[in-house]
Amino acid sequence: MKKRYVLEVTAAALILAAAGFWYLGREERLPQEKQSLRIGVALYRGDDPFINNIRSKLEEKAKEYEKATGIKIVLEVEDSKDNQNTQNSQVDRFLSLGYDAICVNMVDRSVASYVINKAMDADIPVVFFNREPVEEDMNRWERLYYVGEDAKESAVLQGNILVEAYKEDEGSLDLNGDGKVSYVLLEGESSHQDSLIRTEWSVQTLKDGGVPLERLTGGIANWDRSQASALMEQWEEQFGDSIEVVICNNDEMALGAADALERAGNTRAVKIVGIDGTPQGIEGLKAGKIYGTVQCDSEEYAEVIFETAVAEALGQNVQEKIEFQNGKYYQCRQVALTADTLP
Repeated sequence: MKKRYVLEVTAAALILAAAGFWYLGREERLPQEKQSLRIGVALYRGDDPFINNIRSKLEEKAKEYEKATGIKIVLEVEDSKDNQNTQNSQVDRFLSLGYDAICVNMVDRSVASYVINKAMDADIPVVFFNREPVEEDMNRWERLYYVGEDAKESAVLQGNILVEAYKEDEGSLDLNGDGKVSYVLLEGESSHQDSLIRTEWSVQTLKDGGVPLERLTGGIANWDRSQASALMEQWEEQFGDSIEVVICNNDEMALGAADALERAGNTRAVKIVGIDGTPQGIEGLKAGKIYGTVQCDSEEYAEVIFETAVAEALGQNVQEKIEFQNGKYYQCRQVALTADTLP
């Protein structure tokens, strides 16, 4: 009887020991917490001041996160130089190397399906920003996000800068006192959704605000300072003192227009307004080169892009961290600025 008891105890001990070894082995096989994250960022054009500002903020966020959590962030930023084929190759590389998340500022928003197809196959989340893919593409997968700003809001805020100036002093816009405010308009890319919406609603806001507008001309300067400057130089020669207001889809084009007027020796108080509130735009505002701009919160912009990419990479519930509209869209805060309202 005693011998049988010993055998039973021994057997039980062996079973427990085996279970212990099995448990330890299982523990060793459990996935470890990530100690590093690799995030790929593809920019449509690295020399765009607004995009470059977002890039700098993203790099700051990565360093802050590393310091706070001890998780190493490998943030690789690629410049597509306004070439969609180049950007496709950059995205392919990020995905083939198994990056944890990618952030894409599309060169051509209408062909985002290529990026989405590849990302879905690799099961790697995508945070699009600044250039919004069409809704049909965005709805194809739950791991797609878009961070930007409301283009209509930008335009309405821009238009209201001029409406308020006109209400305060009609002569501040109607420089020649003929009862009309004659304007020229510098537009961004023809295919960019923000350009189309900003153009429509900035003018509509002025009309709704009771400003008697007369359009002299307009042209596409592709968000670029030098292109805007060249167009403005032509218009200055063609229309001269008839130009009273210059409406621009972004700050770079506003600064380009100011450059041209300065070269032409135009000292009239032509009001130039932009959008973005880039560091260069704010400097232009302070220097009196431009009258007003609409500043997007670049700090918030970069933070939402970065936090979304990290949360997805760690398998966390993004919606618990950031409130996306329809689970996919985030619009950053904006504020209208003139030299008098600068913080």
